[in-house]
Amino acid sequence: MTVGKAVGLIKQNTARDLKQKFPFLREVYWGTEAIWSEGYFASTGGVTDKVIKAYIENQGKKDTGQTMFEIG
Repeated sequence: MTVGKAVGLIKQNTARDLKQKFPFLREVYWGTEAIWSEGYFASTGGVTDKVIKAYIENQGKKDTGQTMFEIG
């Protein structure tokens, strides 16, 4: 299974479970099944605080391709 597929399944299942446990979320996210943002962050190593901070600050911004973060 790919990382993307695993993340997708986790997001899908947790969104469903959260909406069951907290019914008001259905009103907050009316018209969509999505609770989570489209993307995700995965790394095999070498991640610094700077990289994580840049990822968090850019969440929700649309990409035209792969977001590039400076490492180091």
